[in-house]
Amino acid sequence: MTEIHDAYNMEAARLVGKDEATIFLIDDIIAHITAQTCRQSGLSVVYTELLNFEGDEIYFQEEPQLVGKTFGEALLQYESSTVIGLRPKDAKPKLNPPMDSLIQPGDKIIAISADDDSVILSGVTSIPVQSELICLRTPAPALPERTLILGWNPGGATIVTELDHYVAPGSEITIITPATMQEEEISQIQSRLINQAIAFHTADTTSRKVLNSLQLETYKHVIVLADSSTDNPDIIDSHTLITLLHLRDISDKSSNPYSIVTEMLDVRNRALAQITRPDDFIVSGELASLLITQISENKELSLVFEDLLYAEGSEIYIKLISDYIDIGQPVNFYTLVEAARRKGEVAIGYRIIEHANDPAMSYGIVLNPDKSQAVIYKEHDRMIVLAES
Repeated sequence: MTEIHDAYNMEAARLVGKDEATIFLIDDIIAHITAQTCRQSGLSVVYTELLNFEGDEIYFQEEPQLVGKTFGEALLQYESSTVIGLRPKDAKPKLNPPMDSLIQPGDKIIAISADDDSVILSGVTSIPVQSELICLRTPAPALPERTLILGWNPGGATIVTELDHYVAPGSEITIITPATMQEEEISQIQSRLINQAIAFHTADTTSRKVLNSLQLETYKHVIVLADSSTDNPDIIDSHTLITLLHLRDISDKSSNPYSIVTEMLDVRNRALAQITRPDDFIVSGELASLLITQISENKELSLVFEDLLYAEGSEIYIKLISDYIDIGQPVNFYTLVEAARRKGEVAIGYRIIEHANDPAMSYGIVLNPDKSQAVIYKEHDRMIVLAES
């Protein structure tokens, strides 16, 4: 497993490592996670839960009893594991393949579970889906949105271009950085964009006067990057904290609050940052270490995370649960799995918004719940799914 920070070194690393090495451009991965997270509050918690070794993880399991069944049927065959994909015998892993994909001899399911020996068929012959509660609704069409990036580092360009895959035409993105950017870099970024107009400004992102002048209430998302204008991680994180304190104070006084996604370098500073109540943290060093550790134990996981992190495949979305079921009465997770399946999606968990600011409750995120457990969901609660969009 090799961690690369500069894209120019990727080809040389592949030549040296050949088929024996798994090579990741780590800044690119962190940038993709940041771009996805800024539009979906709670997503950084989902990624951290999947990557750390304290909770559920991703496993590959061959199950002869599923041979001849479809992927969609396999989704409901486990009580305490969540099937998310297939690894055909002679092909690459695929997350959320077509629901009618047949499981062949030698194929493995890809599942989220507490341990590798916990991926066990439930044996339930009558699946307790509460079909009367399923009510599929079409989400409102996406509208143009404004995004603000404060600070800049080598991952910034990837964040901007990745966001362009998700936002509606007519969207805008503004970048404020303490250091003047090169015209060539600005031109390269602009040439890749289809859906966003982009503006660059040079200013001190820790200045309250600067932040007040930005009309923050007109932005839907704010991303605070670990700025690379200095090499000292402590100074970078301290600047981030100052910016966060101002942003949260301005948001608290605004009638149109915005989401805040923050990149930090040192996980030890996360506790300090929690007083600012940002919506999501991207602790880049921690995520990089967790990813490397996971893949060192199972090389095939590299293909799973590539599928998750890039816009071409299925990704993790956190969607309104009321677009799938009628809320306000007890519903088990089998029912949510079936509701998502009917949309061609895979349900992997849910988020209780009431606990969104509570670290002790994992910020409301629950992955791989027992499927028979009933929960009463409220208006703003979310379902976590694997989907194409």
